[in-house]
Amino acid sequence: MIRMNHNIHELDDEFLEIIRNYQGILLKVCWIYFRTKDEREENFQEILYQLWKSYPTLKDQSKIGSWIYKVSIFTSIVKIRKDVKMSYYDEIPESFMDDDFEDKLHRDEDIARLNHAISKLNDIEKAIIMLYLEEKDYAEIADITGMSKTNIGVKILRIKEKLKSFLNND
Repeated sequence: MIRMNHNIHELDDEFLEIIRNYQGILLKVCWIYFRTKDEREENFQEILYQLWKSYPTLKDQSKIGSWIYKVSIFTSIVKIRKDVKMSYYDEIPESFMDDDFEDKLHRDEDIARLNHAISKLNDIEKAIIMLYLEEKDYAEIADITGMSKTNIGVKILRIKEKLKSFLNND
């Protein structure tokens, strides 16, 4: 827990260390929700801002990962809902493959197909399946999304069925 007598530099250092340790979560969330490099970078910055704003109120340091997922996912969803000019693609554009980040993520064709199928899900389904693929348990997914554990189990089964259907029809 953050002590009230910390000076701003100690908070800065703590926050930067957390971001260094958990930046992979931010990148995954940006990748799941946004198609272009510019959108991902803009969203990444917005997530950092929202994390920084809410960091002083973080009470349970043992749940930093869940807190980062929650802030990242909901910041992304809010951005999507505000941005009426967003466009989604039926296929992954060739331009995505030019970037080193995407090359690393898409070396395997199966991963590319799965990412494409996930892109067809709605916002909350994307969040749930991303957390599930990160091997989060139902209780943690429920905590992050604000749903019940039982509802998460049902949703995961339905999402898996949707993904199977998408993958079989591609």
